Amino acid sequence: MDQTAKHLIRQSLTRIGELAAHPAAFGVLLIYASLWFIFDRTTLDWHAFATLATWFMTLIIQRAEDRDTQALQAKLDELLRVTGSADSKLAKIDTLEPEDIKRLRNEA
Repeated sequence: MDQTAKHLIRQSLTRIGELAAHPAAFGVLLIYASLWFIFDRTTLDWHAFATLATWFMTLIIQRAEDRDTQALQAKLDELLRVTGSADSKLAKIDTLEPEDIKRLRNEA
């Protein structure tokens, strides 16, 4: 697999994680459950409710993780901004892919 394909896959996975933390993801879950109820009510048993509950909890956890990460990132950005000797490149490190961040940390 070439580097372009690997980069595209990594970017896609990161974007899916961002989308799962968006409030619209809960709307998608609600629409999915409603369509399931409308079109195939007979299969909406306790297994189905367990599936929907698992999906719902996953979205809640993802949203909480994203909130915590964004708050921590904002605090770190502020510390980097006010510290004169800090490396300004680090203020935008959150735009990189996780593998790139690990590589930069290993180089330091």
